[in-house]
Amino acid sequence: MQSLGNDFVMLNGVTERIEMTQTIARHIADRHVGIGCDQILVAQPLGGKRINKSGYRLRIFNSDGSEVGQCGNGARCFARYLHDQGLSDEATIEVQTKTTTLQLHLNQNDTVTVAMGVPEFAPEKIPLTVAEQLPSYHATTEFGEVEFSALSLGNPHCVIQVDSVENADVQTLGPLLESHHLFPERANIGFRQIISSREIKLRVYERGAGETLGCGSGACAAVVSGIRSGLLDSRVEVVLPGGSAWVDWLGAESQVYLTGTVHTVYEGSIEI
Repeated sequence: MQSLGNDFVMLNGVTERIEMTQTIARHIADRHVGIGCDQILVAQPLGGKRINKSGYRLRIFNSDGSEVGQCGNGARCFARYLHDQGLSDEATIEVQTKTTTLQLHLNQNDTVTVAMGVPEFAPEKIPLTVAEQLPSYHATTEFGEVEFSALSLGNPHCVIQVDSVENADVQTLGPLLESHHLFPERANIGFRQIISSREIKLRVYERGAGETLGCGSGACAAVVSGIRSGLLDSRVEVVLPGGSAWVDWLGAESQVYLTGTVHTVYEGSIEI
């Protein structure tokens, strides 16, 4: 499945037993010898058995085999997948990940909305190794100092303001900041260009996956950061290389909502 060009291998761990390891995940994600994807999503029942058709566990594996707790685009694909597989007939589905609980809603216009949770800004919650919480921070790299904002949406995000996403140094600064010592669990690095108070362009270098065509949680982080800085309205269109999504946030302790389309590309089988 794919959303905004962010592509996923979906596995049904409800009706069959799937033991995912880092080695298997890396093999599946390899675009030359496996299926090829940005991330692998495994559906599992809560508590080891299916209790009802509205509660599921979602495990998310990056292409490098690491397991993470959040993926906005993947979660939206997951909602459609549960319906297509006959695992849920609910319009609203609650899903637990490694780090958070997500509310997924299938809309009548074929889009899917996911409640991404309440953003965390405290450094220890991101995590970010700084002495105190500030509106913005600075990272020293071999190419000089970089100003950024940071927050968590179930995974750590670093957002950099740029004049042009087309000219942004994503392939150089992305990996440097992803593994910077300020981020002990690494981070997703977003390069944001503000078009207007209701529209931004964004490129994201994802933790454990490199630059992808779309990153849902990265889109949310870029908008939340902009709203907190007084640069953006409460509803913003995010234009990513793979397409557009919409982010809504009312501020303070409100949930962040991500809305966009999802598509099933093909179905098949692989022998592990």
